[in-house]
Amino acid sequence: MNRARAAGREALGVLAVPALALLIALTVATALLAAVGAAPGRTYLTMLEFGLRPDSLVSAVNRAAVYFFAALAVAVTFRMKLFNIGVEGQYHVAALFAAVAGAAVRLPGPLHLAFVCLVAVVAGALWAGIAAVLKVWRGVSEVLSTLLLNYVATALVAYLLAEVFAVGSPSGSTPDLPPSARLPELTLPSGDQLGSATLGAVVLGVAVHLMLTRTRYGYELKAGGLNPAAARVHGVDPRRMVLVTMLLSGGLAGLAGLPDLLGDTYRYGMDFPSGAGFTGIAVALLGRNTPAGIVLAALLFGFLERSALILDIEGIPKEIVTIMQGVIVLSVVVAYEVARRVERRRAARLVREQSSPALESAV
Repeated sequence: MNRARAAGREALGVLAVPALALLIALTVATALLAAVGAAPGRTYLTMLEFGLRPDSLVSAVNRAAVYFFAALAVAVTFRMKLFNIGVEGQYHVAALFAAVAGAAVRLPGPLHLAFVCLVAVVAGALWAGIAAVLKVWRGVSEVLSTLLLNYVATALVAYLLAEVFAVGSPSGSTPDLPPSARLPELTLPSGDQLGSATLGAVVLGVAVHLMLTRTRYGYELKAGGLNPAAARVHGVDPRRMVLVTMLLSGGLAGLAGLPDLLGDTYRYGMDFPSGAGFTGIAVALLGRNTPAGIVLAALLFGFLERSALILDIEGIPKEIVTIMQGVIVLSVVVAYEVARRVERRRAARLVREQSSPALESAV
């Protein structure tokens, strides 16, 4: 009975934080809409009607796949109390080198796709490895190093694109990927094209879930995040875990650019879609760093991004949706801290209640 009650309380806590964040974001957005003279109810209804169209739903799912990959990269480090803020730079570096390598070779379809994916994973991991090395051997905060490496990545990619990889290209981008290196699209009964990257996201999500919950690495990752000192006593090398976790996170981040590269642009240029790395942080927080939660959060952000397109047509600033996304992040952080303090006080109260009878019997 107590176990069932505890499980129910835990499930309520898991749902309460995201729900509270969404409620706060909705309240702030409503106030802003009223301030600019727009009817909040009508605005939300317009967004909902446009967002639920078949083509809009497909577009939201396709964009959610990008956010899912980026959020997984962030979530892996969050579970060890590390903060990889450099997913943005990591997936741009990975996309550039994957585009160059993919256009330079000729392989059969499946092998070509696998090769491009491997290049992206390795490039993203190596770029994240810079921050890992700085932290392990020099004690540099991964928050600072990964954040600054985003700027370095932007400058490096711009230089390589202009001076090395796109020289002689009239479009200022890398050469187009051959058809063998492009992801096939799934044609739905409605005629809309669903990117096959969504299927890859599902497979990867299941694999990451199993890795985090059914492997020794997942146990060491959780133990290292909860209590590094106790984990060290049980044979967990914190330096090795930091290095492995950052490399894994960078490899996952490298995949975030592939849905656009292999399913849409087929080349890398300065107009390559950006921003998914920072959105991934918000998605990971809202999804509570679990693959299942991240799926729902990614779909929500994809839906909001798609439904915002109708606002300009209606004469309503579409930046309202961006503000909503920012407020969701802030609200999640605050709600997590409130929930953590409440849980700590509850645990302390239970300890006091359980220790009181023991003290009375001893007396």
